[in-house]
Amino acid sequence: MPWGHIAAKAWGSHKSPPVLCLHGWLDNANSFDRLIPLLPKDFYYVAMDFGGHGLSSHYSPGFPYDHQNFVSEVRRVAAALKWNRFSLLGHSFGGTVGGMFSCIFPEMVDKLVLLESSPFILETNELENMLTYKRKAIEHMLQVEASKKPSQVVSPEEMLQGFLKNNSHVGEECGKLLLQRGTTQVATGLFLNRDRRITRPEYYFNFISRELFVHSIRKLQARVLFIK
Repeated sequence: MPWGHIAAKAWGSHKSPPVLCLHGWLDNANSFDRLIPLLPKDFYYVAMDFGGHGLSSHYSPGFPYDHQNFVSEVRRVAAALKWNRFSLLGHSFGGTVGGMFSCIFPEMVDKLVLLESSPFILETNELENMLTYKRKAIEHMLQVEASKKPSQVVSPEEMLQGFLKNNSHVGEECGKLLLQRGTTQVATGLFLNRDRRITRPEYYFNFISRELFVHSIRKLQARVLFIK
């Protein structure tokens, strides 16, 4: 990538039909470690880390994290892998990225599987907050870029307990899986790999109107499966 690299992991034969797996907000490719072994074996599954997540490079200073930029990452990865047509499996935020990609590049997507997700986020309930979200995203980015404070290093147990406290829906086994790829070991403990400029997801979503939602969905060519 122009700013560094996108990391990924794969299951199956690269000669099989490809499936690109997109993780949720502040997660990483290890989100799919327990799921992929349960799925049909006759596909080639590639789970990528979005920029600033997992083992992928952080965006360059001054380059904002934005929903459309994550959609662009999918197109870049497809180009790098020389995929002209593939399926998408997206969890949570990854589903909204996959949904937008599938409407912008409908001819490229065979199947779209959404896990606890929607292809778009409607502005209906957020109209009053949208400018505030944009302002906070910009202010947070500037604050972090101006800060010289190093990443916090804590013990593995403290890291796990903090993660589980902030993600009460995640069990200990899954927490360890995500931290395995989402942290780096140093002499005194662990620190999080993710870019500290990334904060609350609503700061980065592209909220759309009902009219645009309907127009976009009509562009879809992929077969779609919603799983709640």
